[in-house]
Amino acid sequence: MDKQSFLKAGHWPTLLAAFLYFDLAFMVWVLLGPLGVQIAADLQLTPAQKGLMVATPLLSGAFLRIVMGVLVDQIRPRAAGIVGQIIVIGALFTAWHFGIHTYTQVMILAAFLGVAGASFAVALPLASRWYPPEHQGTAMGIAGAGNSGTVLAALFAPSLAIAYGGWNNVFGIVLIPLAVVFAIYLLIARDAPDCPPPKSFADYAGLLRDGDAWWFMFFYAVTFGGFSGLASSLTIYFNAEYGLDARSAAFFTAGCVFAGSLVRPIGGNLADRLGGIRMLSLMYVLAAAFLFIVSLGLPTVWLAAAGFTGAMLAFGMGNGAVFQLVPQRFRREIGVMTGLVGMAGGIGGFYLASSLGYAKQATGSYQLGFLIFAALAVVALLGLTLVKQRWRTTWGAAVAARI
Repeated sequence: MDKQSFLKAGHWPTLLAAFLYFDLAFMVWVLLGPLGVQIAADLQLTPAQKGLMVATPLLSGAFLRIVMGVLVDQIRPRAAGIVGQIIVIGALFTAWHFGIHTYTQVMILAAFLGVAGASFAVALPLASRWYPPEHQGTAMGIAGAGNSGTVLAALFAPSLAIAYGGWNNVFGIVLIPLAVVFAIYLLIARDAPDCPPPKSFADYAGLLRDGDAWWFMFFYAVTFGGFSGLASSLTIYFNAEYGLDARSAAFFTAGCVFAGSLVRPIGGNLADRLGGIRMLSLMYVLAAAFLFIVSLGLPTVWLAAAGFTGAMLAFGMGNGAVFQLVPQRFRREIGVMTGLVGMAGGIGGFYLASSLGYAKQATGSYQLGFLIFAALAVVALLGLTLVKQRWRTTWGAAVAARI
């Protein structure tokens, strides 16, 4: 990549604002995962309840990404981001001020945290619309690297709960960085001058009649679903399988999640250079292989962490590759397509996180949950193989970027 060309092509303050907004929103979105061991102990939750608790923000965020995608199209990304941040700050303040005392209450909060996950449908169009096709993978990768917020949650949430009087107080503490980022966002984020005009609801429905939209939704359900599902579940997994306390389990989780977050921009950049289809195909092979390995129940936590890190690297780079391709095919519809594809990713994460909990409760092992998701990665590889020739000879032939 020509660094000077990239810096001149877009608007770096908006790219920075998109990254920070996405980063803190993702930190909040998966917050119940790192706190899951402590919450489950206080509320006496079953394995299935724990899985559903950490999966619910993913499902809520999935469907709210459609809402935010429509909002982006109607009032533009910057204003949509302001609305989303206000709702999340209000929900966390309410939870902190009044407290969470029952499973029902924590599930209500989990649903509201989905608004933070819906930031995906705002941050990516906010950044993407400033950049030409040849820099889409890099720009979307940098903005999308905000999923590193999951690392912050894993690193700090359990320790803050121990140091400051319990997990409920963590909801108040995170309001401080959220308020700072909100102020930065208001100051430096700008909408691109060539934002497309709002579309009718018939136009949105029309996208669902396009087969390519469904393929992208499925591909991202596997890559982002794998990333977010593991990020939300690994603290509980390390605690249950290897007897780690909440803080140690969260540290291992942070290491695995950091790997997947770090490589998303690299995946986007390599997709710009080598082609998104080639990159995505390789990532599905690696993801399936590593999930199969961890499903065997590795004898030490260090081996398990290595296996999960490999899977996270594959999923993270796959996320970047998918969003190198999406703007090439749907540039004018990128707001609503980001919402649709992001929704599918959230559903994939919900499925993985919840199925792990149910697999553990039903069989006494997490193996089945991992094996089924590994099989989905293989199916995605077969699907990509099926469509790649058509993509390269139709819309792929008409864009400047490598497909």
